[in-house]
This record gives sequence, C-alpha cells and structure tokens, in this order.
Amino acid sequence: MTTVRSDRQAADEDPRKLRSRTRLLDAATTLLAEGGVDAVTIDAVTKLANVARATLYRHFDSGTELVAAAFARLLPSVPALSGEGDLRAQLLELLTNQAKAIESAPVQVTAMCWLGLGPDLTGYSSAAALTERQPEMRSLRQMIIEQYRDAFDRVLRTPEAIEELGEYDYDVALAQLVGPLVLTKLATLTPLGESACAQIVDDFLAARRA
Repeated sequence: MTTVRSDRQAADEDPRKLRSRTRLLDAATTLLAEGGVDAVTIDAVTKLANVARATLYRHFDSGTELVAAAFARLLPSVPALSGEGDLRAQLLELLTNQAKAIESAPVQVTAMCWLGLGPDLTGYSSAAALTERQPEMRSLRQMIIEQYRDAFDRVLRTPEAIEELGEYDYDVALAQLVGPLVLTKLATLTPLGESACAQIVDDFLAARRA
C-alpha cells in the first residue's frame, strides 16, 4: 500500500523529487520490514537509498515521520464487511477478518503499539498539530482508525445495535473485542480462529444483554 497522497499532489511535484522520495520510502520500508523500527535510522535509509541527508529532510521533517510513512506502506487493507446477517453475524465477520489481518501482517500490531507508546510522538495527539505539521503521521493514524475503529463503528453504532445493546463504554467494548487478538499476537500464542472469535463475540453480547 502506498503512502496516502493525492494525484494532484503527485502531479504538481518535480519528477526528480518524486524519484528521491520513492527511493527513500523504498529503503525505509525495506529496513522496517526486515529489521523493525530500530533499523530505520537516517544513516541507514540515506545509505540504502543513495540519497543525501539534506534531501531526506526536504521530504520528511524527522525520522519519526519517515517511519510513519513506511508503516503506511506496509499496512494491508482489511476486507470490507458484507453487511449481511444480524449483529452477532456482523461482529463475528468483523472480528474474524481482524484476526486474520493481525496474524498475517504482524507489522499492524507493531504500528499500533508504536503509535500508542512511542516517546517520539509526544505532542502529536492534537488534531491541529497533525494536520498542520505531520501529514505522514496523520495519514498513518487515519489508516489505522479506518481499519480498526471505523469498522466497528459501522457495526456497533447502528440504531439497531444501540437499541439491542443499550448504553455502555464504547472504548472498553472495543478493548474487549480486539484486545484478545492483539494479546495473542504479542504473546506469540496460537492464532485465534473463527471458533475463538465466536466465543469472544458471544461473551461480549451475553454480558451486554445481561
């Protein structure tokens, strides 16, 4: 997946700048995939891309922003929901898709943990700051939100779901549903299949209906 950039933005840029940016992102993505975040240093990226440090800083404000752009490239898309069936069926489909995505692409879990815990992200929680100063960070956060939270919003925020489940702490609900998937990957446990996802969904629904 490529970094989120509009066609107009790409067309307006100097082809030489686009080539140098592409080389930098190719290098950063390769280093990230092979060695994790620690491998994506300014020196390593510029050496692998054969691009000067000054050129890198014309494209990215910091190494953090470069890593964010590389993460965005590696994030695969989660299959869209069919929208069929009752609330249980939709939640089961959603959770099963999420489990497969996390298992097949461990970098997703790494990205979520990095965004939530990375010390270099202090001060980036402001939406205005993200919009004005960190476009790569904004793009990565938007992609993760769209793949995770928005998908659950489309299932749990419908009038039918609200009527069935009543009032509850939405953030806690997401943690109850997605938490086991992430923990399984981080703890290198046996991946959760559809039957385990069904148990998670059934436990969640039973608790809410009680």
